Amino acid sequence: MSLPEPRDPSGPYRIALVCLGNICRSPMAEKVLAADLERAGLGALVRVDSFGTGHWHVGGGMDPRAASTLRVHGYLTGHTARQVTPGELALRDLVLAMDLDNLEELHRSAGEHGLDASRLRLFRSFAPGAGVRPEVPDPYYGGDDGFTAVLTMVEAAAKGLTGELVTRLRG
Repeated sequence: MSLPEPRDPSGPYRIALVCLGNICRSPMAEKVLAADLERAGLGALVRVDSFGTGHWHVGGGMDPRAASTLRVHGYLTGHTARQVTPGELALRDLVLAMDLDNLEELHRSAGEHGLDASRLRLFRSFAPGAGVRPEVPDPYYGGDDGFTAVLTMVEAAAKGLTGELVTRLRG
């Protein structure tokens, strides 16, 4: 899958990860992808952040179960939840939704505001073997094992995306 061209070739490639509330999946994906990019030597060339399509958790921290799962596996956990806006979408080179519902919401917003919808994708579509419906399920209403499963999915997608970014940005 080819990556969209950078909006500003002189600046960093900007990626946003989006879920519903920005307290579980998208911040986990943000931290994992940022760590992978650093290990690949792309930390200065790619900027990663995350948002929610909903407003319920704006200003709050990461879900404690998500933070605990990340911490146990050696990832950073600092986070403040934010809601995505058309202005934020317009600044990103690639916007990656965690599931089809959030992708649909992003497409709706892009259409309403004349934004480039070709920059919208599912995050897990970058994971090898993700299947026909490459979604990251919401672990919010489940137990700790759901957060571990999400981390496994996110790590695979981050690894696949990092590989594509290495090819794109390092040639």
